[in-house]
Amino acid sequence: MAKSMNIQIFGKSKCFDTKKAERWFKERKIKYQLVDLPRFGLSRGEYQGVRAAVGGIEKLIDTKSKEYEKNYIEYTSDADEIETRLLDNPGMFVTPIVRNGKKATVGFAPEVWLEWV
Repeated sequence: MAKSMNIQIFGKSKCFDTKKAERWFKERKIKYQLVDLPRFGLSRGEYQGVRAAVGGIEKLIDTKSKEYEKNYIEYTSDADEIETRLLDNPGMFVTPIVRNGKKATVGFAPEVWLEWV
């Protein structure tokens, strides 16, 4: 069953939860692809799939990130503007974002990943 999984971990190199997620999949010998989120970001299509899977943009935005403050997101109510700023500044994403096809999680979520296995 685990062979059919197509795991992508979108994370930040300095993120403790990203490292924990990598370790979790390694320990279970589950192959994954690591994507450096601040460097490569998410495509609009990837973002829309993840947003739908996790239940909205609010779960994806790291309100404690420096980019969040720099981009004045809390003072912006226009959803398209927030989405554009998020995609242009991928450091604002909560990490890790773990994708398995159409399914996705935000943060360290081993209880969900177990269901995938």
